[in-house]
Amino acid sequence: MQRVLELGLVRTNPELAAPAKPSALQLNVAARIKEWARAQRLPSGAGLTELGMSHQLGVSRTPVRAALALLEGEGLLQREHGAGYRLCRDATTLARQDAAPPVSDADRLFIAIARDRLEGKLPNELSEADLMRRYQVTRPTVLKVLTRLAEVGHVERKTGHGWAFLPLGYDADAQAESYRFRMLVEPAGLLQPDFKLDAGWCEDMRQRHEAMLAMAWQDAFSVVLFDLNAEFHEGLAAASGNRFVAMAVHQQNRLRRFVNVHWTYGAERVQVNCKEHLEILARVQNGEREVAAALMRRHLHLASGVNH
Repeated sequence: MQRVLELGLVRTNPELAAPAKPSALQLNVAARIKEWARAQRLPSGAGLTELGMSHQLGVSRTPVRAALALLEGEGLLQREHGAGYRLCRDATTLARQDAAPPVSDADRLFIAIARDRLEGKLPNELSEADLMRRYQVTRPTVLKVLTRLAEVGHVERKTGHGWAFLPLGYDADAQAESYRFRMLVEPAGLLQPDFKLDAGWCEDMRQRHEAMLAMAWQDAFSVVLFDLNAEFHEGLAAASGNRFVAMAVHQQNRLRRFVNVHWTYGAERVQVNCKEHLEILARVQNGEREVAAALMRRHLHLASGVNH
């Protein structure tokens, strides 16, 4: 038997396999369900259904279904066949939930460096030790962020010791030109003859935008917001089937990352941005690409005004 195991000839029982790690959206929805139940002071035995929670939270049924299963696994809910779930204890005993996912030290440092650099609070040259002292973070965190900055051309390692910031090359005039360029390219990308969307990408984008809309905004989420925004625009550009459209949008995101990751426009603009993205996505999925192109141009035009 041992020899058989070594050769890998015994099939693994799929029921015993390690469960998939919950996504950020599923964890977020599960936390919101807990908070809603607590706020409603639901008693033990109160019923919860997938459809009801979907309507209550304004989230599609797929992540709600996964979140309810997570809460069942925690022992908070009990499945009632054909009737949804029932609370296993009084919801008022639940601690107040934070529905937002944790923000990494690296993301916090990235935001802090971007803010301080744009405000003129950091010198052109510095060392890893300087950053560790200033921001009270570990060397691995500093190295992770400096590597990210180097990849997008904002810093470079000096010969021998330390790091140097490179000129941004993205002042107010360049930013205005960038938006005008994107208003030419991105709507046109949606109308390319070889345009083709991946269904999995669409679902991922929709769920992640819904998760962002559900979060109570914190400035520390600005890296996540920028990455989501960049992936949305680059994904649509890639779907155009035109490699030059995709290359152009990718380069624009590289140029603006350091400037735009320090979000200063508040929670309301986050909501507007995500809802506009979801509307564009819905139109494209429905085959209304002319409408989507017009909405994309309007989206970029409005964003250019916000960012000035």
